[in-house]
Amino acid sequence: MNNFLLLFLLSFSIGCAQDKQMLSGETDWQKKMNADFKDATKSPLKDKDRKNFTGLDFYKFDSTYVVTATLKRTPDAKPFKMKTTTERRPDYVQYGVITFTLKGEEYQLNIYQNLGLLDKEGYEDYLFLPFLDDTNGEGSYSGGRYTEARIPDGDTIVIDFNTAYNPYCAYNEKYSCPIVPRENYLATEVRAGVKAFKKH
Repeated sequence: MNNFLLLFLLSFSIGCAQDKQMLSGETDWQKKMNADFKDATKSPLKDKDRKNFTGLDFYKFDSTYVVTATLKRTPDAKPFKMKTTTERRPDYVQYGVITFTLKGEEYQLNIYQNLGLLDKEGYEDYLFLPFLDDTNGEGSYSGGRYTEARIPDGDTIVIDFNTAYNPYCAYNEKYSCPIVPRENYLATEVRAGVKAFKKH
């Protein structure tokens, strides 16, 4: 009887582990993303998509896409209204220009601050990096993706494109999402981060 019970508990725990495995990811960041997308209180997914959700599609983690960039601050940049997918125009400012090498080529991107977040706890040093690349519409979301960083003490900043994620409006049109500025186009494939979402 004890052996039978042990076998049952073992198979039950393996079954639970397999259920959890469906929502797991390769990295802690991927696991958290999947958990948040399954959580009705945090998920941007429509109810019907969340019900069948077993995890986002990610490119395989690749350390090539973790880059150390030079940050040139732009303290004289004027705040502006960033275009979004709706009529909303949130206030942003260009915080600086980052320069980095990826696969032997040098690239530059503008990095921004959301002025509406500056007073929010935990966002005082938050930087927003929207970008376009040659995977858009060919594996990743056609409208480009976002990643984030924190203001560094010095003039170098680490950008991890493995944490590139889709705007929420890629999952649900009710959201208002910043449109990636054209000047933040990378003429290369960034095969890292979240792939395009396949709706059910």
